[in-house]
Amino acid sequence: MAIGEICNREVVIVQRETTALEASRLMRQHHVGDLVVVDEAGGKRLPAGIITDRDIVLEIVAMELDASVLTVGDFMEPKLASIGENEGVYETMRFMRTKGVRRLPVVDRDGALIGIVTLDDLFELLAEEMNELAKLISRERKHEEQARSS
Repeated sequence: MAIGEICNREVVIVQRETTALEASRLMRQHHVGDLVVVDEAGGKRLPAGIITDRDIVLEIVAMELDASVLTVGDFMEPKLASIGENEGVYETMRFMRTKGVRRLPVVDRDGALIGIVTLDDLFELLAEEMNELAKLISRERKHEEQARSS
């Protein structure tokens, strides 16, 4: 299964110039723990970084800095990992593990943002798959019992 099929396509985005205060308000408004920072180029939104609620706490609040002055561009991670929409789920998990990230923007062939996949999304998918396997085992047992009792 391609990661583009399961990624969340409702991504809350910000520009580099967005203040940390506004970013935190957007997180609260949309009930999310991260925002994707994008650059606009040729009518496309190209992911440039990710800001998390943890970033805001550790980089701004804990340091007693002014969240109304600092922008997300001031403290976002400069190297962003992203993954192509046609990559498989297993390849995505391996890539996330290799990069040590819990969130990964999903991009199209041109590098434009189409969604985001998180560790939580992958856990949910795997839990559903395991549940289906458990049902198969149970169904197979019942089928065998019926066949042998006849």
